[in-house]
Amino acid sequence: MTHSTSYFYNNIPLEYSSTEEQRQQILEEFPPPILPTSEETFTLDNETAGNNVKVMLLLNEFSVETTKTNKQFLKIRFSNTNGIVNTKMWDNNGEVDTYVPLLEEHSVFTVEGRVDDYRGHKSITVHKLTPCKADVNPFSLLAYTQQDLNEMTVELFTYLHELQSPFKEITLAAMKRFWNQFSLRPAAKGFHHNYLGGLLKHTVGLMRFARYIMKTEENHYQAVLKLISIVEKAHKKELWEQMNAGAINTQNLVWKETIDHLYKMFYGMMNYQEDEPNYDIIMTSILYHDIGKLLEYDHAGKEYDEFSFLFPTALADFSNRKPSGIIMDQLGVMVGHIPYGVLLFTKVVEVENIAITMDDLHAVSHCILSHHGLPEWGACIRSPQTVEGYIVHIVDYLDSRYENTEVIK
Repeated sequence: MTHSTSYFYNNIPLEYSSTEEQRQQILEEFPPPILPTSEETFTLDNETAGNNVKVMLLLNEFSVETTKTNKQFLKIRFSNTNGIVNTKMWDNNGEVDTYVPLLEEHSVFTVEGRVDDYRGHKSITVHKLTPCKADVNPFSLLAYTQQDLNEMTVELFTYLHELQSPFKEITLAAMKRFWNQFSLRPAAKGFHHNYLGGLLKHTVGLMRFARYIMKTEENHYQAVLKLISIVEKAHKKELWEQMNAGAINTQNLVWKETIDHLYKMFYGMMNYQEDEPNYDIIMTSILYHDIGKLLEYDHAGKEYDEFSFLFPTALADFSNRKPSGIIMDQLGVMVGHIPYGVLLFTKVVEVENIAITMDDLHAVSHCILSHHGLPEWGACIRSPQTVEGYIVHIVDYLDSRYENTEVIK
C-alpha cells in the first residue's frame, strides 16, 4: 500500500509504502494513544468582547503579578480541549489572598468572567473561581490533535525502518522504551504543537521536510532555497489578506521576521558545500531533537519513568504532583529538553549496547544541541557546525511555524 499526500502548502509530496501486514505489526507494537473526547465546545475565538461567560476549565499555571501602579493581580492560564484560555483577576477586594490557596490546592474550576480583546488577543477577566469538587477527569480538558494518529504512527515507523544500522536500532530502541509517552506528549505549552499528540506530529513534520530536502530534490541547497521561496510567497499572501481585510495586526503574522533568519542559516550552511549530508544522522537527530520534552513538560496523564531511566539511583517522589494543564515540569525546566535529548540519546546507546562510531555519536549530539539555531533561542552551541546541524535547525524552524497555519492540527 502506497500512501500519497502533500505537506507545506501542498508543495512537499509525501509518499511512503507499507503492506497491510506491516501496518498491523506497527500498530500492534506501537499502539497510538487513545485521546480523550469531550463535549466541551467553549473557545474564546467564538466569543465577543464584553460577553459574560461561565465555563469549566483545567488550571495550567498561575502567578501573582504587579501592575505599573504597584497593584497586585492574578495571571492564570487555563485550558480545555480547544486549547489555552488566558485570564487575569484583579485584586479589588482581596482576591489574591482569597484565591491563591484554592489555586494551589485544586486543578479544575468553574470560571466566571468577562471576555476581553486586546489587539486581537482574547482573554477573560475573572470575577469568580469555584473549585469543581465532583469527580472530573482533568485529562479530558486538555487540547489534543485532530490528526489521524494511526496513519501518523505508521508514517513515523515506516521512516525509521528505512534507516541503516546502527541508526535504525537507536531510534527503535527509544520508541520501544518511550512510545506511550512520546506519542501523547505536547511539543510546547504555548507556541506550537501545544496539545496532546503534538510531539509526534511535530517529529513527523520535521521528517517530511528532511525527506523532501534529501530525497525529493536532487540538491539539498536547492531544496532549502525552494522552501524559503515558499515562505516568502506565504508571507506576502498573509500581508495582502490582512490589508484587504482592513484589520492589520502584524502580531498574528505566522511568517513575520522569519525570512531573514532563514537566509542567515542558508549562508552558514553554504560553508559546508563539500560535505554530503548524512540522511540517517538527520533522521535520528530529528527523532531525538525534542524527545527531552518527555521530562521538560508536565500535564495531566504524564508518567515519570524517563527520570528513573536517566537517573536510576536518584530518589524521587512524584506522588504529590497534582493534575494540571500543560506546564513546565518543576524539575525538567532546570535542565531543559535540549540537554535531556542528548542524555537520552547517549543513555539509549549505552543501555542497549549499540555500537556506533565516536564521530556519528557526536554528529547526532551536535544536531540535538544546536537545533534551536541560536544561543538566544536556547541552542547550546553558538551556531551549527555541520550541514546536518543546519538542516535539522531549518526543518525545525519551518515546521514549528507552519503548524500555526494548519486548520486541522
